[in-house]
Amino acid sequence: MRDILSSARTATAELRQLFEPTPLQRNDHLSARHGADVWLKREDLTPVRSYKIRGAFNAMRRVLDGLPDQDTFVCASAGNHAQGVAFACRHFGKRGVIFMPVTTPRQKIDKTRIFGGDSVEIRLTGDYFDQSLAAAQRFCAEVGAHFLSPFDDDDVIEGQASVGVEIVEQLGRMPDVMVLPVGGGGLASGVRRYFAALAAPTAFRYVEPLGGASLTAALRAGGPVTLARVDSFVDGAAVARIGERPFSALMAETPAQVLLAPEDRICGTMLEMLNVEGIVLEPAGALSVDALPDLGDLIRGRTVVCVTSGGNFDFERLPEVKERAMRWAGTKKYFILRMPQRPGALRDFLEILGPEDDIARFEYLKKSARNFGSVLIGIETSRAENITALFARMDAAGFDYRDVTVDETLANFLV
Repeated sequence: MRDILSSARTATAELRQLFEPTPLQRNDHLSARHGADVWLKREDLTPVRSYKIRGAFNAMRRVLDGLPDQDTFVCASAGNHAQGVAFACRHFGKRGVIFMPVTTPRQKIDKTRIFGGDSVEIRLTGDYFDQSLAAAQRFCAEVGAHFLSPFDDDDVIEGQASVGVEIVEQLGRMPDVMVLPVGGGGLASGVRRYFAALAAPTAFRYVEPLGGASLTAALRAGGPVTLARVDSFVDGAAVARIGERPFSALMAETPAQVLLAPEDRICGTMLEMLNVEGIVLEPAGALSVDALPDLGDLIRGRTVVCVTSGGNFDFERLPEVKERAMRWAGTKKYFILRMPQRPGALRDFLEILGPEDDIARFEYLKKSARNFGSVLIGIETSRAENITALFARMDAAGFDYRDVTVDETLANFLV
């Protein structure tokens, strides 16, 4: 195994061909809220708005050091890795073939094409990532191209370790606590290996989306396992199986060091960072900040670094993010009301609403009996306690209703 100290520092120096170190910024808002000295490592401010450019560039650099005539590089990605590979291909003047699912949002396709220019060919293949990956690997075998893994590659991990190099140089000391997001594990394993080589006393905490906890599953099983189901909302970190190489660097950690972030709560964090700090984060980019309330006494009075890993957020998703944030905060509820089919029944319900309760959805679903009808109602309010009070008034008035806000099956069909 290479000396991570020297190799990560070399990778960091080589990256200066592409961009200056991303800022390490003290955040007064988060510091005051959590009683800590909170710093954000702004990987959302790289040229491709994520740390993925580091690993892609370093892996390509390493290959070309040994095989300068290698002409074609291939990856499969629907997001940040594709953009990093495209940027690196243009820098090195090499051909890139990027396989993306047909379902990839147009914004991500267009950005990848912009970063790669004439150096990159984009092939839309398959409805799902696994199908795109299989096509990419077949293509590599056919034409002798080099496949660039998004995380399960020593050169990629070495490139991501440059984040740790910059943090130590910029802070001028070791942080007390490091909070890292985890998807496939490339970033977390690279930074962890670098700090371990420094014998740093820093405490590490890792954050996964609740619907994609592949590191947690691997630590409990003693090795990487494939999750049966993954919630794709946190698309930059929703990985069904952590990489073998990243896991080898993280296998000594314990499940207690891994925090799970509910997807709806992440939405609230994204909105807070946007509205309070003017920082645009994608769901995966908000993971480390979202975990701060769970760290409690571990961070109080201590220096904490959170890596904001990406800011490739499509603002067409903003209504969904706001909706999910309100549901998590308890300020928006959906329920099915069994409404009597008689004059004045709707007025009776409306009179129960509080002064801050707004009807956001009202839809008759069907008549469940001759004298009753089912109505889907969405209520928005300013404080969660208003909903509690509304339900209490409905109970007292004898209304028959069912809260479907957290019923995933019904909500998917009805809301």
